Amino acid sequence: MKALVLGGGSMKGAFQVGVIQAVLENGFQPDMIYGISVGALNTTFLANEAGRQHAENQEIEWPLAGRKLLEFWIKNITQPQDISTLRSRVMLGMNTLMSRFDGIVDPIPLHQLIRRHLHDDYLKNSPVKVKVGAVNIGTGEIKYVSAQDPNYVDFVYASSSIPMLMPAVEINQQLYLDGGLREVAPIREAIEDGATEIVLIACHSPLLYQPEGINTRNLITLIERVRDITVNQIVNSNILWAESYVDRSNLRGKPMKLTVIRPTAPLFLDLQHFNSDDISRLIIEGYRAGMESVLKAEKVPE
Repeated sequence: MKALVLGGGSMKGAFQVGVIQAVLENGFQPDMIYGISVGALNTTFLANEAGRQHAENQEIEWPLAGRKLLEFWIKNITQPQDISTLRSRVMLGMNTLMSRFDGIVDPIPLHQLIRRHLHDDYLKNSPVKVKVGAVNIGTGEIKYVSAQDPNYVDFVYASSSIPMLMPAVEINQQLYLDGGLREVAPIREAIEDGATEIVLIACHSPLLYQPEGINTRNLITLIERVRDITVNQIVNSNILWAESYVDRSNLRGKPMKLTVIRPTAPLFLDLQHFNSDDISRLIIEGYRAGMESVLKAEKVPE
């Protein structure tokens, strides 16, 4: 079983989109797709597109699915306001004092964007298996759901909801947030579901970038920095665990293949000030990284 595993990374997910395009146009055809955070968004779009193609043509043209995802990002994610809007300082202060804090930004634009591009039947009847994960704030546990779950889209919202910046999402009287709080790269779930050939696309390099002149008195900047530090550590741990598991599996005579594609140098994108050129730049970087990985794999003898 072939699995495409898409890690979290907020708007750095544009890098992931470029890698996806390179991987799919070079012949990788996933049976399963797993996503966390922005990876959940990309997972859902790919599953929806695969479902559309299958409903119309009884087959999936994966390179086309990758191009559709790329077009979605370029056309619809061009500025911070496409994802969220900053709450008024007065309302934010009042809600905080009254214990009604509901995030610094309102993610309604993102939720509306996701909903506009989804077709429930395409998603539920997609021939590719998908799962996204979000963390239950009460229990602290991560929960993965498939597209057949009646609350699947709510879990996509929750998985994409950055702690402190965005509000938790209520699902069945439980509150959920970004799955990246527990697992940034959902590879463990893919392996438990039987994946034997895995392409994992992460948005974070092994090293953490060191910002110059960071203003830690800016609350949003501080939250972003703390999150980057935490996410970088978690994704490194996820990947080390997966590499170790695959090595042990091969030694036991149970063949597995794992390809990890991630930036060699840290990516930077200011969540408060980005534009379409920034998104395109990351997509191009991702495509190059994906093609380099494909060419490297072709040179390795069987």
